[in-house]
Amino acid sequence: MLYTAFIFGLISSFHCIGMCGPIAMMLPVDRTNPTKKVSQILTYHLGRLTAYGSIGFIFGLVGKGFFMAGMQQKMSIFIGLAMIVIVLVPEKIFARYNFSKPVYRLISKIKQSLGSQFRNKSYKSLFIIGLLNGFLPCGMVYVALFGAIAMQSVGFGVLYMILFGLGTIPMMSSIVYLNSFLTVKTRNKIQKAIPYVAVIIGVLFILRGLGLGIPYISPSNMSLFIRQTADCH
Repeated sequence: MLYTAFIFGLISSFHCIGMCGPIAMMLPVDRTNPTKKVSQILTYHLGRLTAYGSIGFIFGLVGKGFFMAGMQQKMSIFIGLAMIVIVLVPEKIFARYNFSKPVYRLISKIKQSLGSQFRNKSYKSLFIIGLLNGFLPCGMVYVALFGAIAMQSVGFGVLYMILFGLGTIPMMSSIVYLNSFLTVKTRNKIQKAIPYVAVIIGVLFILRGLGLGIPYISPSNMSLFIRQTADCH
């Protein structure tokens, strides 16, 4: 299921253009030195990947807890359903419930720190900008985190989020060079495709939990469990 992280990252990057694109456009990179500019952009992305990996570590621990409790199949089905619900339910319905109010102060501090880093062109500042950018609230990241939980492993949870981040790099890098390389009409069409991709990934997680015996997609119930001793016949 790790491949779904990279694919979802690629598709989600079109959403990122609207949300995080302004941050990428304002990066304090050297516009006169192409080689240095590339290394600076990569440093920014390294910060983002570090943030995603850190979040993946936390949610990987959560997934491992469910795995140790023997709930891995049910959790995979639940996560698949949650992914589908998040992208299908209109945002205005979620807006009625202020789930994020307790963390508003923290988000405000992150934004303030982010703004102060744009005054400095050092590699450290670029890394911090990417790091703080990665911790900002994002609906696509939330969906990816469900995938990290479903990995049921700390290591794979981290890897899932890093692969998701890697998928966003091509588009987020291009926006630095070409601020208007996509028309609004084209961008809107791609935005409409994001929910369909998220639903497909959600269905894959549901199939994985059902254990239908389909190779690579829905392995049998027996292969979903790790045993200390071999099951010989």
